[in-house]
Amino acid sequence: MHARNERIRMLTVMVAAALMLLLALMPGQAQAATTLVGQGSSRCLDVQGGASAALGAPMIIYDCHGGTNQSFEFTADGEIRVMNGTRCLDAYQQGTALGTTVVAYFCNGQPNQKWTYNNNGTITGRQSGLCLDVYKGLTAAKTAVILYTCRATSNQVWIRNDGVQIDTTPPTPPSNLSLSNLQCRSATLSWAPSTDNIGVAFYDVYHDGQQMTTVTGSTLATTLTLTPGARWGLYVNARDAAGNVSQASATLSVTVPQCSVDTQPPTVPSGLTAAATGTSVALKWNASTDNVAVAGYDIYRNDVKVGATAGLTYTDSALTPNTGYRYAVSARDAQNNSSARTADALVTTGGSCSTAVCSVAQVATETDLPWGMLALPDGQLLYSRRDVRDVVRLNPSTGVKTVVGVLSNAAGTDGEGGVMGLAASPNFPTGDSWLYIMYTTATDNRIVRVRYVNGALDMSSLQVLLSGVLRNKYHNGGRLRYGPDGKLYVATGDAQNGDFAQNTSHLNGKVLRMNVDGTVPSDNPFGNLVWSYGHRNPQGLAFDAQGRLWEQEFGDSTMDETNLIQKGGNYGWPICEGTLSRSGTGCGTSGFIAPKYTYPVADGSCSGIAIVRQALYVACQRGERLYRHAISGDSLLNVQELFRGTYGRIRTVEPAIDGNLWISTTNGGDKDNIANNSDNKIIKVNLGP
Repeated sequence: MHARNERIRMLTVMVAAALMLLLALMPGQAQAATTLVGQGSSRCLDVQGGASAALGAPMIIYDCHGGTNQSFEFTADGEIRVMNGTRCLDAYQQGTALGTTVVAYFCNGQPNQKWTYNNNGTITGRQSGLCLDVYKGLTAAKTAVILYTCRATSNQVWIRNDGVQIDTTPPTPPSNLSLSNLQCRSATLSWAPSTDNIGVAFYDVYHDGQQMTTVTGSTLATTLTLTPGARWGLYVNARDAAGNVSQASATLSVTVPQCSVDTQPPTVPSGLTAAATGTSVALKWNASTDNVAVAGYDIYRNDVKVGATAGLTYTDSALTPNTGYRYAVSARDAQNNSSARTADALVTTGGSCSTAVCSVAQVATETDLPWGMLALPDGQLLYSRRDVRDVVRLNPSTGVKTVVGVLSNAAGTDGEGGVMGLAASPNFPTGDSWLYIMYTTATDNRIVRVRYVNGALDMSSLQVLLSGVLRNKYHNGGRLRYGPDGKLYVATGDAQNGDFAQNTSHLNGKVLRMNVDGTVPSDNPFGNLVWSYGHRNPQGLAFDAQGRLWEQEFGDSTMDETNLIQKGGNYGWPICEGTLSRSGTGCGTSGFIAPKYTYPVADGSCSGIAIVRQALYVACQRGERLYRHAISGDSLLNVQELFRGTYGRIRTVEPAIDGNLWISTTNGGDKDNIANNSDNKIIKVNLGP
């Protein structure tokens, strides 16, 4: 019986071998042979077992040696042949699931042996739609090659040596945007086509950094869904099949009309109460009604508007001890019809501060956008002006501002580019005089350092530490932070190309870590500057007392996120936004690290963060507030909302030398690069016990 089974097995092997030989001898099928080198590993796609590999041997990566088990031929039928054309790449057992093993099997013409080599260097299975992927992005020899969701990450890009090149040329920007059929909830946007060396595959339509829709490359107009009363800046990016994204078009501003004229105000809120705790006052009231809808409530202290909220409570902080105050509230609809105010609620503060914020003082006004901030040991403050493109020193005692240096080659992006982050060592400027600056030029984002000497920047000492980080109208990141380990940490945006965020060989959509001279630390996880990845547009970095790095990141249209950064960690963008799945298994993808806290975009659009005495402060623009979280272990607890609607959009929060906070606003002009068209404040916040 055993001898009979052995004869059958031998016969099967002989038949398979004959079939493989016959198929291998068929003329006109194969192109020139090539190796396939993994971009992330620099190792070759390889049939495990070498020249004597068994039928069905798995595909791995291995040191390149030129053997027949590393020599591949692409046929006109979509096969990828190996072992002198005797075997074909094969999705094991017709598999189409994530993680399916890829093997070398006799060529049989089945759909699971048909592949497409894409312009971006990925190889897609025509049956599954999945890509050849080195398992978990590992780079060690003998790591398995599987099928996985196509992301154009470095472990999915395969470089050929037969003359076929990866497309790295982006399209030109779209032009001539125009809007027609403008109504309260829709309009038609059209544009002139972009050009590309191969062809435009898609156009992505945005407003103010948030994606609205995507259309095919043959489409030059689309109907947009609008929000009544919104004021948006519309623009379009072109994208080719390889995933290269153009620079953005010029911005087209639009003010969306209301659906109907509304002159009826909401009813007056009822039941207003005020209760003091130390030097803070908590207000609450009952909801108003309106013929359309109540949009929000305005808060008045002693007849002066001090804040606004969409909710039914408000906390007013940093008041004078033992002082009486009068509060009133009015309701407002979307067309700014306001109700009469409530009757005054009277309250007297306590004798001492026992709350998060004890006092607030406006120190200076600014007609440009204060972006990066750095507190000096002598109590003065350095800050960058994004659109003027310089660095200013502020004396808080006198309010005197002095320009200490100009970045002459800095440029805007007609959006959020310009002079951004600042950082310096703890003993700056007395022991270490280097000031680190991140800014946008006409071609890239870069980090430089320049010496601060005698109260001014010595521009002759400027050194470029990193250049070539891609820029776009939005998503430039921009925050710098000097770490307790003596390294410089950098937040980079994805330049409006989500594929970059998942590619550990690419510097966009990352938190970077570098030596202070710009070189790569030996213990970085990927052998380059990348420290963590999968980020969309991070603009906040801060270290806690344990030396851990926290990061703040803009979401797209759903949620912002606060992350606790791990070495080599993947934070999910663009597959996952906060805790929202965008494709495939999304936030359930193995290896993705979940945020520690998320914020609805309407309450967020948060940029800078700071940590003082184990409390995390988060500065938010669209949310017009400062969040405070207590750091407990690796969790964020007891969230409080400070200054909601009091100062408008808040961009930056920074620890002060005395253990308090600096904050700066970003009101007006923050969606363009026109200098001095803003109305901003620099504020000192004295914290409670």
